[in-house]
Amino acid sequence: MERLKSLFTIKTKFEAFMVIYALALGATERGAVYMQQYPGIGGQLLALACSGAVFMAGGKIIDAIEYQRGL
Repeated sequence: MERLKSLFTIKTKFEAFMVIYALALGATERGAVYMQQYPGIGGQLLALACSGAVFMAGGKIIDAIEYQRGL
């Protein structure tokens, strides 16, 4: 079980940046869909919320990596 758990653990900043990149790709795709489905300011706000969520999650992921190294 430990071996399987280690596959899903982010250990380095490089891995963290790869995860953040994947999140950003998904968020931009979702944001584009929102802008098509909801034209105008509503779609733009939803797209902005998607990219904002990536910034917040990315910051938490990087902070967690630095916290883990400190222990």
